[in-house]
Amino acid sequence: MPDDPAPRLLVVDDEPNIRELLSVSLRFSGFEVAAAATGRDALESAEQDPPDLVVLDVMLPDLDGFQVARRLRESRQVPILFLTARDALQDKVTGLTLGGDDYVTKPFSLEEVVARIRSVLRRTRGDTPSAARYRVGDLELNEDAHEVRRAGRLIELSPTEYKLLRYLMLNSGRVLSKAQILDRVWNYDFAGQHGIVESYISFLRHKLESQGPRMIYTVRGLGYILREPHEAD
Repeated sequence: MPDDPAPRLLVVDDEPNIRELLSVSLRFSGFEVAAAATGRDALESAEQDPPDLVVLDVMLPDLDGFQVARRLRESRQVPILFLTARDALQDKVTGLTLGGDDYVTKPFSLEEVVARIRSVLRRTRGDTPSAARYRVGDLELNEDAHEVRRAGRLIELSPTEYKLLRYLMLNSGRVLSKAQILDRVWNYDFAGQHGIVESYISFLRHKLESQGPRMIYTVRGLGYILREPHEAD
């Protein structure tokens, strides 16, 4: 059987040296790479040849990276790794709220960027056979269609939100610690930032509760549990 095609990446950065360094290094690491210097060029490139992942700078000369991410999310569920000198907590929360899957700050090591990209691709591509379905109450996850529905209504999730929900549903009725979730959903420690789990749990709760009663509960001092609403005390 033929080998799987190399993942296609889109590198978006207005600094020529960084853009070229990343492009060359990522090609050397086995990826197919396209590059763009502006937000509009990035959107055009993504439309013409959809990437498997976007490495996206936040500070761009026209549209900022958050605007680019928002527009990308309107048409496709492409994973996004923000790469930027802006390391304020609010910027990270903004990027993740828009559906970003990881956030690396400058200066960075090329090894770390490659490792983060591979980790995002692993978790967003999934690791189970197609056609698997998981159901908890009126919540259903269909891996064949890559869809989540509650009471028959479609819920739009980012790739990482989808991965997190899948892990919670696989372990429904069981308390999962933040460390367990980091290990299985993010595949690494995320620099010890357990707050990333809290953020994504909050995102999921908001989307699920817009369609029905709460299903994700906090067990103080232990972690989180997903269960049918009628099972709650």
